[in-house]
Amino acid sequence: MKHKEFFTYLEHEKRFSPNTLVAYSRDLNQFDDFLCEQYQIQDTEAIRHYHIRSWIVALMKDNISNKSINRKLSCLRSFFKFWQKRGLKINPMKKIVAPKTGKKLPVFVQEADMVNVLKKEHFADDFAGERDRVIMELMYNQGLRRAELIGLKVSDVNFHQNTLKVLGKGNKERLIPLASNMAEVLKEYIGKRKEEWTDSLEEKLFLTNKGAALYPKFLYNLVNKYLRAVPTLEKKSPHVMRHTFATHLANKGADLNAIKELLGHASLAATQVYTHNSIEQLIKVYQNAHPKAEQ
Repeated sequence: MKHKEFFTYLEHEKRFSPNTLVAYSRDLNQFDDFLCEQYQIQDTEAIRHYHIRSWIVALMKDNISNKSINRKLSCLRSFFKFWQKRGLKINPMKKIVAPKTGKKLPVFVQEADMVNVLKKEHFADDFAGERDRVIMELMYNQGLRRAELIGLKVSDVNFHQNTLKVLGKGNKERLIPLASNMAEVLKEYIGKRKEEWTDSLEEKLFLTNKGAALYPKFLYNLVNKYLRAVPTLEKKSPHVMRHTFATHLANKGADLNAIKELLGHASLAATQVYTHNSIEQLIKVYQNAHPKAEQ
């Protein structure tokens, strides 16, 4: 099946992120291979709902999680909607019911552990150590996505207004306020960056040890390295820092709409998951402090 036109639409009209495009491409190719191998189908118009159901069963037998299956189905949903608008007579996804997934609470770092992770002595006394510390501080203080942090330019930091310009999903820009201490940390870092890479023409705010723009695997390894200070943590990824930012705000009673804007969520539904962590925190406080809690 031909997918070039579909991916051009996703990239330029829907403005999907590069990571989503890669995932969708992988999912569609996997679906193509299944159809070709099991049913000898290579034409989009020949696909029916029972072919898709058969693929779902095959994925389940391969122990693919319901969450991953639903992402693949989301890809197919977009794919068939696209072609239906361009003359496809039927949409086989209309008869597909996605498998249910249990809601899993976001993994986050406890406040005391986060204070420990950010202690200055954990970072080397050189430019790389300073860069790492600023990245960890910024991810915790601003709740940035991995791609958002990697995409930051020096010019995105406004020290006059203490704001940070972030390019989020769908190329949507948002301004995030910087606390005065975070602004000072960034100002000091940018000064050291200019000293370290005097002749660099790279506009990106954060650079690798070789002076190149940061890339996803580099950032993942960096965050994973410092989160190892919390051995009880299930995951040690950049997104855990984002979850920690949002959960700590919710635990302190921050307005959910304000958290939504800071995170750059398109809808409040995506932000509401953090209230569950907040409620769990309240339950613990109640159980530990109220004289009737154990009766």
